[in-house]
Amino acid sequence: MGTSIMAVEYDGGVVMGADSRTTTGAYIANRVSDKITPVHDKIACCRSGSAADTQEVSDLVSWYLDMHSTELGEEPEVSTAANLFQKICYHNKNFLLASIICAGWDKHSGGSVYSIALGGTTVREPWAIGGSGSTYIYGYCDQEYRRGMTQSECEAFVQKGLTLAMARDGSSGGLIRLMTIDKNGCQRRMVPGDRLEKFTV
Repeated sequence: MGTSIMAVEYDGGVVMGADSRTTTGAYIANRVSDKITPVHDKIACCRSGSAADTQEVSDLVSWYLDMHSTELGEEPEVSTAANLFQKICYHNKNFLLASIICAGWDKHSGGSVYSIALGGTTVREPWAIGGSGSTYIYGYCDQEYRRGMTQSECEAFVQKGLTLAMARDGSSGGLIRLMTIDKNGCQRRMVPGDRLEKFTV
């Protein structure tokens, strides 16, 4: 699926965002798909690559995290979820087309963002982007990101970044879905395509 996904840490949580276009070659198979998938109460992933592969991987991670949290008697850490994604993607790298951004909040690390690339390489970063649209916005992210941004500033940063990616990438489009995760849980927001900022070349 053609995709633009993004996540960023702030002091107290994370903001995640994704476009909603799923393509089958040049054909738009779904223009309102949801690429932000919760895997636990305060952990979610942004999915890019094969929709089928990433849905199955996220289902497996969610199942493992449910068992793990039951054994612990507390909520799992975001790093645990990222390591589960890494193990599944690495050990099946010849069969999967899955690139994941795993992000969330836990009581040990606060908000954290992990990028799991094709093949399973996993890196914690203050912000991460992925999908076909991400190649168009590295300059924007390098220029505009700064440590210590507030929640609202991070939401605006993610929304503008995805808008720019969608404007350039023909395989990204539709609307923008945003998810904010903090100690109180997840909050979702959707920005319709006709309300996005317009950019002219």
